[in-house]
Amino acid sequence: MQPQGSVTCLLAPVQAGDPAATQRLWERYFERLVGLARKKLRGAAPGGGDAQDVALSALASFCRNAERGRFPQLADRDGLWRLLVVITARKAAHLVRDERHEPRAPGGEAGPDLERLLSREPTPAVAARMAEDYRRLLDSLGDRELESVAVWRMEGRTVEEIAARLGYVTRSIKRKLRTIRAVWEQEGTR
Repeated sequence: MQPQGSVTCLLAPVQAGDPAATQRLWERYFERLVGLARKKLRGAAPGGGDAQDVALSALASFCRNAERGRFPQLADRDGLWRLLVVITARKAAHLVRDERHEPRAPGGEAGPDLERLLSREPTPAVAARMAEDYRRLLDSLGDRELESVAVWRMEGRTVEEIAARLGYVTRSIKRKLRTIRAVWEQEGTR
């Protein structure tokens, strides 16, 4: 049986449109998604998209599509996190891409297409494929600790934060990140 606060227990109520469950999900994931979006938006044009806007859009998109039954295979927090990472990364990438090409209104404000851009969402097939690729890459590491380091880094955590969390020096985390990159580069050549 799942604990009362378990993310897994929240999935069915969120899919049923329960506002209390949706609120708990937002509270649980919003800051993590802001960190991820901030990392993905690095190097974007100054005055460009805000990480909080991307995270809000990603969560809203997920909840809207969950209520519409677009994620019937979603069964646990790992699958949810992978899906949220995919949605957030895509929204951030679209924002960065379009910021480079969208003409600016006077005063540097983004044009009216910003809302349209933030509402883009992956098709269920694309989201599922990306989630499978994400899981395959994590599984290829063959070590739970390396998986954790990889996930935390993708969430936007610093090397120092990861080192503190695991009780290692930063040099050890940097070594683990090099191992992860080597494994994933090898995985990419298959």
